[in-house]
Amino acid sequence: MRTLLRVIACLAVLLPATAACSGEQGEHTGIVVTTNILGDLTRGIVGDAAPVTVLMPPGADPHSFGISARQAAEIERAGLVVHNGLGLEEGVARHVTAAVAAGVPALSVAEKLDPIAYSSDESAGKPDPHFWTDPRRVRKAVELISARVIDDVDGIDTAAVRARTTAYLAELDRLDAWMTEQFAAIPAGQRKLVTNHHVFGYLAQRFDFTVIGAVIPSGTTLASPSASDLSHLADAIRAAGVGAIFVDSSQPDRLARVLAERAGLHVRVIGLHTESLTAPGQGAGSYLEMARANTEDIVRGLLPH
Repeated sequence: MRTLLRVIACLAVLLPATAACSGEQGEHTGIVVTTNILGDLTRGIVGDAAPVTVLMPPGADPHSFGISARQAAEIERAGLVVHNGLGLEEGVARHVTAAVAAGVPALSVAEKLDPIAYSSDESAGKPDPHFWTDPRRVRKAVELISARVIDDVDGIDTAAVRARTTAYLAELDRLDAWMTEQFAAIPAGQRKLVTNHHVFGYLAQRFDFTVIGAVIPSGTTLASPSASDLSHLADAIRAAGVGAIFVDSSQPDRLARVLAERAGLHVRVIGLHTESLTAPGQGAGSYLEMARANTEDIVRGLLPH
């Protein structure tokens, strides 16, 4: 009897270890998305067909947000990781890199969208990760994410994903046409952008704007401007006759207001939702809502008064 009990006890210890080794407790399931903008696109495509975990909370800075040990483990167990890439998610990049090295399927969205390079200041020549300001590139991003979800996520309802993808693409086509119509109201000589950091290069290319400069002369909010940087930008603003400086509504606007004072002109400081969605009901709860709100505020800021 004692021998039998010993055998049962040994089996109780060994069986969980055997299951773990066989992969029963290590299955890769679900979709993990780094940024909340990509998370919104992915959820729009997937719906209830698979669980989607978004790491970046509303209102966070994609350059600096961090994740917990539990969230890092979710990346390692994901059936698919969707991330922006091109250096955007500086706080979580190493976790994504480690998961990819371990064989987790991943899609670096921005790298697949014909990225443009920053053209000025300290980021010159580096690829720009802020593709979502161009709705045409977002359309391509949706197609890419949809294809990878269908290919990599086990047990997904492919018909449902394809139907949702088609519907979302139609929404993006309507958005693109509406943005084109709205921006057409701004005279060509007034289509000049100054932002808190370089985030609107794709919008400028798509809708024929000129980027005069940025308060933080970089593609990341983790950099800081010098007194010389601010002075040079103030001179450029005066020379170009810029009427508004656009800042991210989730970031302090102190530097932008200092710059506006230095420019010596009536330059308004207007908040936009540039790199993060908000919580629902706060102005940019979805990508479509964010794009429309930003378009309206840019038009308001640049139309002659």
